[in-house]
Amino acid sequence: MAATSPITPAPPRAKAAGEAPRAAERPAVIALVLAAGGGRRLGGRPKALLDHGGRPLVERAVRAARAGGCAPAVHVVLGAAAERVRERADLAGCVVADNPDWATGMGSSLRAGLASVRDAPRGGPGPGGSPSGAGASAVLVLLVDQPGVGAEAVARVVRAHRAGAGLVAAAYEGRRGHPVLFARQHWAQVAALARGDRGARDFLRAHAAELTLVECADVASCADIDTPADLRLLDPDR
Repeated sequence: MAATSPITPAPPRAKAAGEAPRAAERPAVIALVLAAGGGRRLGGRPKALLDHGGRPLVERAVRAARAGGCAPAVHVVLGAAAERVRERADLAGCVVADNPDWATGMGSSLRAGLASVRDAPRGGPGPGGSPSGAGASAVLVLLVDQPGVGAEAVARVVRAHRAGAGLVAAAYEGRRGHPVLFARQHWAQVAALARGDRGARDFLRAHAAELTLVECADVASCADIDTPADLRLLDPDR
């Protein structure tokens, strides 16, 4: 072919019936790890820095998010001891947002995290410029103080979204827990209703009829770390 001849692009390949979309074609789900808590009932030990296998606990939530199918650019909200968390935790590839109002409760961290995801430019950290917020179809919220929630629970919630659900939560013997996924169209209302320690509870209660529950009790535990007695949850042998 002569160098001056026009090149006609090949037509896109038609998908066979029932064929799963390739990874690049799947809706991007951004993980949002809420890790700002100061551990008041733990004697002021910031939860993000609790020891889990010799590493800060926040790293576990980030690994679970990525292994469960969320985009590489995980967003992490820090508050208590934020500088120490940055120094000690490996948050490479994460988008880190500070919540100066962390002491007012989870609601402020959820708002800060949603703002971080909403405002992040396309082409954030990750292979090939994976979307860090722009273009994402949903955000999946993980709590740093639930070490029993791992990659499989994340993956089940993500799969439900990719099957068409816009509001999804993991369930434990039928009771709603975390992680929770919100499709993009819900972000503004979730943020507007997030106050105090209630997080997204008011929004989820108002939209209960739209919520898809995905049972995860066989692969995860929603127990959280609030008191010194709960620190046993950090021991993988217990």
